[in-house]
Amino acid sequence: MTSLLTVENLSKSFGSLQVIEGFDMHLEDGEALGIIGPNGAGKSTLFNLITGSLTSDTGTITFDGQDMTGLPAYARCRAGIGRSYQIPHPFGGMTVFENLLVGAAFGGGEHEAESYEHCAEILERTGLIGKANTLAGSLTLLERKRLEMARALATKPRALLLDEIAGGLTEHEVKELIETINAIHAQGTSIIWIEHIVHALLSVVDRLVVINFGQKLDDGDPNTVINSPEVQKVYMGISIE
Repeated sequence: MTSLLTVENLSKSFGSLQVIEGFDMHLEDGEALGIIGPNGAGKSTLFNLITGSLTSDTGTITFDGQDMTGLPAYARCRAGIGRSYQIPHPFGGMTVFENLLVGAAFGGGEHEAESYEHCAEILERTGLIGKANTLAGSLTLLERKRLEMARALATKPRALLLDEIAGGLTEHEVKELIETINAIHAQGTSIIWIEHIVHALLSVVDRLVVINFGQKLDDGDPNTVINSPEVQKVYMGISIE
């Protein structure tokens, strides 16, 4: 495998608060990478820096051999970096299908009419085809989480960034979500998944990164990392059963 995304010496502070400090990370083409860390460790800030929602103070972000560091968010999205957000915010007055068309047109740069077939295929893959004409504002939490992922997929990402997409779901719903994410990964999409539900991550990812106080604490085989005494000390209280 070759590196699809490389983050080098990335730093970000807000005033005197250092949120990310000298952070290095890579994502191999076709890999599923998990990220865990305590609340406030800098995980979502890292995603915001990678996708261009925030500008880094130092460091470089390279995607598919292209320097993304100074590019705006829309350019990174069209280059192939798609993401979901921790709290879903669909366009509630639009249908599920229309939400995907917005993602394809504005995120992926496609003409609306040309994206119909692609968006319908994504709804099928994410279990939302039966809700295509339903207003997004009336969806259940699981359905909104699925729509959040589907809308990111509508941009045709090579790397899909998922931010705590399993949060707030029941155990049965988490199992359904894992099946969907595994299917997306099996079709060739690289994935970076931030999640507090560790057993869900371990069902999907090839490698696990641990962040603490904006720095990388560990990186490697998921089971080896999660059983590290240092990681368990920092991440005490997270069940891995």
